[in-house]
Amino acid sequence: MDESRINNKWPLAKEGLPFVLISCALTLIFLFLGLFFMFVLAAIISLFIIFFFRDPDRRNDVEQNAVLTPADGKILEVRHFQDNNTPLGEPAVKISIFMSVFNVHVNRIPIGGSIEKITYHPGKFFSANLDKASKHNENNRITLKTPDSHKIVFIQIAGLIARRIACWIKEGERVEAGQRFGLIRFGSRLEVYLPVDSQIVVNLNQKVKAGKTIIGYIP
Repeated sequence: MDESRINNKWPLAKEGLPFVLISCALTLIFLFLGLFFMFVLAAIISLFIIFFFRDPDRRNDVEQNAVLTPADGKILEVRHFQDNNTPLGEPAVKISIFMSVFNVHVNRIPIGGSIEKITYHPGKFFSANLDKASKHNENNRITLKTPDSHKIVFIQIAGLIARRIACWIKEGERVEAGQRFGLIRFGSRLEVYLPVDSQIVVNLNQKVKAGKTIIGYIP
């Protein structure tokens, strides 16, 4: 577990520090050289990078069986599967969250438990709001077991611009609901698979916040 990132005290995710330092350095160089247009452009880019990598502190005490959204963004899909051909290996309900470049991109644990398995899959980079992104894009799949022995799966999916998935947790570790666990750069998608008899409390196109918004309740 990467404690420095998971327990980040800065208002900025540490993944973004190299980008911020480089863009700010270029801004100062252009200012020193008197290149006004380049200075303004670099300053705007620097502000956007700082905005993109923001990492607000969020605390939320929730009921034991409540499932939080792992990502900021918009509910793109809620779909029930009645067969066993799901990441859970049994009937499940899938909730998809789309993150635009304007959302906070730090991902958070949906529910407390232990990490059973983490599997990275290379793939394509289709736009994250398309259905085929779920099936074909590069992704990182995390299986979690709750203290009540329920299993959920949440998947970080890269997008058209997002080419870097960061995951700061490891198999066998215990995690808490709302805890930071990773980040995807520049627009992406997260999916959560819950037991099929879970109670879903979000709607299509609803705006959600990682570690704050409850998306459902497991049995």
